[in-house]
Order: sequence, then structure tokens, then C-alpha cells
Amino acid sequence: MNEQIEQTDDRERIERKDQNEFTASLKSRDTEEQIDIWFYRPIGLRIAKACARLNITPNTVTITSIYIGVVAGILFYWNNIWINIIGMLLLIFANSLDSADGQLARLTNNKSRFGRILDGIAGDFWFGAIAIALSLRLMHAGWSPFVWILAVVSGLSHVIQSAMADYYRNLYLYFLKGDSGSEFDNSKDVEKQINDFTGIRRFAMKTYHNYTKIQESASPWLQKFLHKLRIEPDFMTPELRNGFLVANKPLMKYTNIIQFNTRVIFLFIWLFIGQPWLYFLFDIFILNPIMLYLISRQERYCRKTLAQVAKNN
Repeated sequence: MNEQIEQTDDRERIERKDQNEFTASLKSRDTEEQIDIWFYRPIGLRIAKACARLNITPNTVTITSIYIGVVAGILFYWNNIWINIIGMLLLIFANSLDSADGQLARLTNNKSRFGRILDGIAGDFWFGAIAIALSLRLMHAGWSPFVWILAVVSGLSHVIQSAMADYYRNLYLYFLKGDSGSEFDNSKDVEKQINDFTGIRRFAMKTYHNYTKIQESASPWLQKFLHKLRIEPDFMTPELRNGFLVANKPLMKYTNIIQFNTRVIFLFIWLFIGQPWLYFLFDIFILNPIMLYLISRQERYCRKTLAQVAKNN
């Protein structure tokens, strides 16, 4: 009887340890999508723990995910569903690695700005390869070269959507956890650090600087809100912080919708029904309006908050 009780206690301790490790590997449950919680994060944690034992760095995992994701995208060129399914599985694996790199960085406290940048652009490589492969596939099927216009508009839409989703999530984490729990950046700080790097890292920093400029250009009222935070430390009251989190938590679902999972689920549907051109239209006419709605909600909150503060003063 005592032996059974001890075995039960051991199982409970192991389960608590695993749960604590899983929680520590997440940025925040508020910003995580359910598909990630159920699928990608558990797989990513296993990969992260294996990499930690083998002394594999987060950047190595990210670079591996880029190669696998690009190969996956290339496989969508062929109008053969079995080849496409292999591409789908590789893309899922690439995203599992992309989840694992961040979890590994948080578990081992091996974080770096270059790793953050590399992780941020990984998806752009995957979806760039997908857009090129689908365009060539459609051209081979007899489509006009004008399909490349759709591909470029879709690609630019994807870049902006990803940039804004990432920006708002990290802003939320900044209010939730402060500097230590967020990767929130601004273009001026990034610009100052460009000269600290050389070669490919310098190129990555310049790319990331442009990335942050896109984020800031699309959110003028948020920039005024952040400027007030920087110049007036007392502006960040507990009430303001809590109000921001309450107002922005519902917006996190929209940042997830315009990211990987929704886009890929519908990409797979379009491939299964043999209509890959719908991928471009979905990006442009479905995900873009969702992004614009997200931006408008955030901008409206910042404008209203600044007006209320000015009125009270």
C-alpha cells in the first residue's frame, strides 16, 4: 500500500515538473493560440529538451527550420497531392522547430537579438518559397504572368501582417511582464546597434530595422502613446497597465489569426481541392481586413486613452 502511495506521489511530482517546464517554455498563455498549446508547443518542448541535452543552440534550430520550410514550399510546385502532402508534413515540422527554438532559448536562457531577428524572418523564407512555387505551378498550368502580381501583393501582405501581429504580441508581453518577458523593440534602438554587427548579422539588423519601421509607420497613435511612456515615467500607473491588458487581451486572437496556423490550414485546403490560387486571394482579401481591424482597435484605444489622460490633467 505504501509502495503504491509512493509511486502515485512520484508520478504527481513528475507531472508537476513537466507542467512547470511547459509553462516556463511559453511566452504567455494569453498570447498563445490553442493549436500551439495543444500541438506545436508540446512537440517543441520535447525537441527543445533534446537539443538542450545535445548542446544545440536555438539559432541552429532556427536555421534548420528555415531550410526545411523552404524545401516544404518548393514541394508545392508539383500538381501532385502526395508530393504536396510531404510538403505539408515538412512545413508542420518546420513550424515545430520554430516553436522549439524559442522554447529552448527560454529554458536555457540563451537569448540574443540576432536569434530574435532570425526567428522573426524564418516564416518569411518559408512563405516566400511557397509563393514562388505556387506562382510557377500556376504558370505551368497556363496562367498569365500577371499571377506574379498576385504573388507579390500576397507576399507583402504576409510580411506586414506578421510584423503587426508580432508587434502587438510583444507590446502586450511588455505590459504583462516588462522588459525581461518581452522582445519589444523600437527602430531607434535597433538603428543604434546596426554598426555593432558585421557581415550577415549586419544585413539582418538592417532588415530588422526596416521591419520595425513598418510596425511603427502603421501605428501612429500607438507611437504617441509609447512616446508619452518614455518621456513621462509616472504615466505608467498600475491602473493604466491593467487597463491596457484588459483592453488588449481580446485582440490577441486576431494576432494569431493572421499568423501561421490559419494561413496554413487554408493553404492545405486549397491544395487538396486543387485551387492553389485561392491562397493569394485569402491573404489579400481575408487576412488583410482582419489586420486592419486589429490596427484600428489598437489605434482607437491609444487615442482614447491619451485624450482621457489629457482631460484629467
